[in-house]
Amino acid sequence: MNQITVRGFDDELSATLRRLAKREGISLNQAALRLLRRGAGHAEGSGRADTVGASFDHLIGSWTQADADEMDAALEAFETIDEAAWR
Repeated sequence: MNQITVRGFDDELSATLRRLAKREGISLNQAALRLLRRGAGHAEGSGRADTVGASFDHLIGSWTQADADEMDAALEAFETIDEAAWR
């Protein structure tokens, strides 16, 4: 996957990106890609859907502390290494 750096975002464009990201629940990077694709005349969704991490973006910031505590408790058993299993 290619990577580029874009500089010189004015305040209006930066605000547009941030609004889009917040409204759609996506990252700033995804918002920028969406606008670039649209501006280039590419169809919506023509980007890679299998980008690492993209499938979980909707979960970012969605858990409460209680959710996190519950997950930690559920995963606690996996923190113990069964030494006999590694012989």
